[in-house]
Amino acid sequence: QLQLVESGGGLVPPGGSLTLSCTASGFSLDPYNIGWFRQAPGKGREGLQCISRSDDITTYADSVKGRFIIFREKTTVYLRMNNIAAEDTAVYYCGANQRGYGCSRYESMYDYWGRGTQVTVSS
Repeated sequence: QLQLVESGGGLVPPGGSLTLSCTASGFSLDPYNIGWFRQAPGKGREGLQCISRSDDITTYADSVKGRFIIFREKTTVYLRMNNIAAEDTAVYYCGANQRGYGCSRYESMYDYWGRGTQVTVSS
């Protein structure tokens, strides 16, 4: 019954930075594996990074390596986006599961999702 909410999106210029948040009202995300995904218009949902219940981090998308980082703070999971580029324009989603295998690059392996937050890169 976990209801996730993404926030922090908006309009950002190329080269800028943005921090997205993933929260669940009334719940801590500490017991969950959390993955950040994005979906550009006309494309499928792409796995970016995941942080496991034990705080192991895996990056799935080469395009974000060295630029994005997922992290936890208190009850929230964040995605810090640095050196943002035009191709980062998308709706960003967080997904959660409590499965023993932890993180996955695949959307189907997450049980809970938010509605997404729009990131638009424009000068």
